[in-house]
Amino acid sequence: MTERRSDPPGDGVRGQGSSRRTVLASGAAVLVAAGCTRYGEDTGGGESFAPEPGSPTAAQPGGERLGTTAEVPEGGGKVFTAQKVVVTQPEKGDFKAFTAVCTHQGCLVDKVANGTIDCPCHGSEFRVTDGSVARGPATRPLAAKPIAVSKGEIRLA
Repeated sequence: MTERRSDPPGDGVRGQGSSRRTVLASGAAVLVAAGCTRYGEDTGGGESFAPEPGSPTAAQPGGERLGTTAEVPEGGGKVFTAQKVVVTQPEKGDFKAFTAVCTHQGCLVDKVANGTIDCPCHGSEFRVTDGSVARGPATRPLAAKPIAVSKGEIRLA
């Protein structure tokens, strides 16, 4: 006589009160929960995952490197597209940084010329000295970004 099995073939866990779906869903929940912490938060696990000092992923003093002071002309500026930051040098040695996202409709500014930071989408212009609106349609200034300038390097602070 042949024994009839009522459970579908599987991993043999079913008879122990858990289905394969339950086990997989529980594992996914643990992975999602583990991914919901921010870098540097204490999760109580007692283990730190900070990069080793000097490693390529370790944070450098002063924040993310934007570029060099030589890249930013006096009276002008440079747009660092990847970081969405524009750095200006209104006067020799005086560096300013602003968001490169136009306050009109969120386009990225694309150039610095004739004392203004220019947006290609609708023609808004912002002053290199303080990010204020020089010409609309934008009505709000570009937000200032903190930077650190040291040894010819410009970094986000």
